Amino acid sequence: MLDIWPALPLFILDARYYPPTKGVDNTIAALKQRHRVCKIKFCASSSSDYENVWAAMQEPFPELADIMLMALEIDAGIPDSFLGGSAPGLRCLKLYGIPFPGLPKLLLSATHLVTLCLEGTSHSEYTSPDVMANCLSALTNLETLALEFEHLNPENRRPPPPTRSVLPALTNLEFTGDIEYWEDLVARVDAPRLFHLSITFLHHYQIAFDTPHHVQFISRTPRLEALEKARITFGDKTVRARLSSQTSGNGVLDVGIPCSTISTDEQFSCLAQICASSLPPLSAVENLSIIEDHYFEQYLQENIADRLWLELLRPFASVKNLYIHRESLPRIAPTLQKLVGDRTTEVLPILQNLFTGGSQPSRLVQEGIEQFAAARRLSGRPITVSPWDRASEQEGVTHPPRIVSIVRTH
Repeated sequence: MLDIWPALPLFILDARYYPPTKGVDNTIAALKQRHRVCKIKFCASSSSDYENVWAAMQEPFPELADIMLMALEIDAGIPDSFLGGSAPGLRCLKLYGIPFPGLPKLLLSATHLVTLCLEGTSHSEYTSPDVMANCLSALTNLETLALEFEHLNPENRRPPPPTRSVLPALTNLEFTGDIEYWEDLVARVDAPRLFHLSITFLHHYQIAFDTPHHVQFISRTPRLEALEKARITFGDKTVRARLSSQTSGNGVLDVGIPCSTISTDEQFSCLAQICASSLPPLSAVENLSIIEDHYFEQYLQENIADRLWLELLRPFASVKNLYIHRESLPRIAPTLQKLVGDRTTEVLPILQNLFTGGSQPSRLVQEGIEQFAAARRLSGRPITVSPWDRASEQEGVTHPPRIVSIVRTH
């Protein structure tokens, strides 16, 4: 069929995983037209498929601008000779679970790259923070970066250099992996235009959340400072702290930890550490929302102790408006009820408004909230309790789409 078509640009979409077909003959035939190929999306479930495709991609593809490669539970690394080791016209590169030792060399040539996503990267595919920062320094047009490293980095950590690489165009950054790798990486880079930062720290149960380089990185990123809205979200897979702004001029900072394999006590402890040490100063945060998704209760392993709620709320000393989701209200109300006498302003000392979401709370929950409000009134710090109208909350900055997406077509 290639012989009867005009010499149009080619977009190679190999979707054999849905629905499955046999062989890669058509893909290889299209790859032979390397001067016409502008976009490639390829996924294979066998090493032989990848080896045949790599063999057809050893020379430069001068028109190639967009490439996505995915491995389905196979170990078929990309050879150093991939694309002839150079891709100056590449604008989007997404690799999922594919070893590529020659990636640093390719990135140094891909100076027009706008989007880079490296996910499912294991220990065997490890690229040190030094090398990664050096590669990123050449990508002056990079706007979106997603990195996922599934295993701990080696112990031979190096101190950061005296100067940092600048990513002048980067606006979206998503990182999933070891907290030590993240610390080493952000000690080596600046991203002055960064608007959206989403981090998921793995292996959190092994280390403390001591993140001085992360905090300094945030302080060098103007759009991530002085964010006024905070949201604590408890989900079935992660618990997250998210800061955003009432205005469109500032950005979104989202930090989370996986929670399906740890206890509720550990979840709260880790999240409290994040709020206290891994977020910007919370002095500008006046609005705090506490939300559960409907799957969280399935993973709730024990009752939530008062001390855990207090530890979590303590960093939010400037909050004036507290929004509590209907699922969270029965869990937090008993803790608020006990804040009487000298403990009345132990947390949330300048709170003015408490918004409760959902249907009419139970009698016990209602009594707990009323006692909390009465104690605040007696202390001279009265609060107003109102229903939480999500439509009128004025969310301000909405969460942008995930940086990485995979569209399956056939």
